[in-house]
Amino acid sequence: MSKEFDLGALLAERGAERYELHTRHLNHQLPRMLRTIGFDKVYERAEGAYFFDAAGADYLDMLAGFGVMGLGRHHPVVREALHDVLDASLADLTRFDCQPLPGLLAEKLLSHSPHLDRVFFGNSGTEAVETALKFARFATGRPRVLYCDHAFHGLTTGSLSVNGEGGFRDGFAPLLPDTPVPLGDLDALARELKKGDVAALIVEPIQGKGVHEAPPGYLRAAQELLHRHKALLIADEVQTGLGRTGTFYAYQHEAGVEPDLVCVAKALSGGYVPVGATLGKDWIFKKVYSSMDRVLVHSASFGANAQAMAAGLAVLHVMADERIVENARTTGDLLRSRLAALIDKYELLADVRGRGLMVGIEFGRPRSLKLRSRWTMLQAARKGLFAQMVVVPLLQRHRILTQVSGDHLEVIKLIPPLIVGEREVDRFVDAFTEVMDDAHSGGGLMWDFGKTLVKQAVAHR
Repeated sequence: MSKEFDLGALLAERGAERYELHTRHLNHQLPRMLRTIGFDKVYERAEGAYFFDAAGADYLDMLAGFGVMGLGRHHPVVREALHDVLDASLADLTRFDCQPLPGLLAEKLLSHSPHLDRVFFGNSGTEAVETALKFARFATGRPRVLYCDHAFHGLTTGSLSVNGEGGFRDGFAPLLPDTPVPLGDLDALARELKKGDVAALIVEPIQGKGVHEAPPGYLRAAQELLHRHKALLIADEVQTGLGRTGTFYAYQHEAGVEPDLVCVAKALSGGYVPVGATLGKDWIFKKVYSSMDRVLVHSASFGANAQAMAAGLAVLHVMADERIVENARTTGDLLRSRLAALIDKYELLADVRGRGLMVGIEFGRPRSLKLRSRWTMLQAARKGLFAQMVVVPLLQRHRILTQVSGDHLEVIKLIPPLIVGEREVDRFVDAFTEVMDDAHSGGGLMWDFGKTLVKQAVAHR
């Protein structure tokens, strides 16, 4: 037997080196960026919608690990399920048997989208997208997938090919021969479909970058166009799915929309075990897996592992038992209405949008001359600096973690755990109001920090 491994002792001995270890062995730019904006905090533990530092101070999490922590951190039901599956010592990942947990989780997932029939389990959102791209191409026999401007579908090579943000794509060519179309532009979609080589359109019902929702009626009309041209609709619900927008899937806000393939991940993990899932129609799966010779034509080494399946089953149980989707809808409505009421009060606040607990706060050019000159200074240096100026004092002064919704955007995206309630709404709105008061006062720490950001932005051009 190997010498006893003591994780607690290792963390006690080396935990303080966290930023140095990351700088030396991982992405060296991450610690640099965190220190620059004052986000180099040391969190000791987490529970629900809160982090805690060594002094016991709480930090409200309005980011949820980019949506992974749908149930907050360390939900007791998910924890217990993982203890149970480990204690069961299952014969997992034999590759040549059929364990019950994947079938049970697939059955539960499919119950929320009755028009779909089968599931492939992978390990992440980008892998769920990769699966959908492969299946759509094979099922239709066509090479090209359409995606929307400003979309985000992942960062592996296939999903990067349908990523609408140039900053992520730069330097990684050649990618797949996929084509962007504007979100909501049916004429552009029709023009591409007429070329006869389109396998599918992949779309986020609400784009994570900027929190832009597909226009009313667009998804259904796009679906009809696609099917008329024998192409497929892929709904990327990696961030918007599992209750985030106040329905189980965001595409369900529009009647009659029935995607051919649906990608989910993030919150399905319970925040513990990476998992992704691609749901699809029976005929698509049967075409891909058309014979016993093709039984492993698409697979994942860790796909459908027992721990991930147990976490997913526990997540879906909690969602039903604690009425998570309903809470996301009602709490989200409250949060957006409280924030929208501030638009007339603050000239720097341009818009509040979103659904459920996926909320975008957009800032815009002010009317008054003094504020406008400062706004122009920031914009000249780098678009998006004002939103970053809001994010930093929310953390530093009010212990609330948020982040901008994308590079070069004056938008903060709020995607808190779906368990938050009125107490968290009050705390965020009160803090946001104080920060905006400071921004509109014409002085204070915010604009001093803005000058620092401007200098850094100019220096890195």
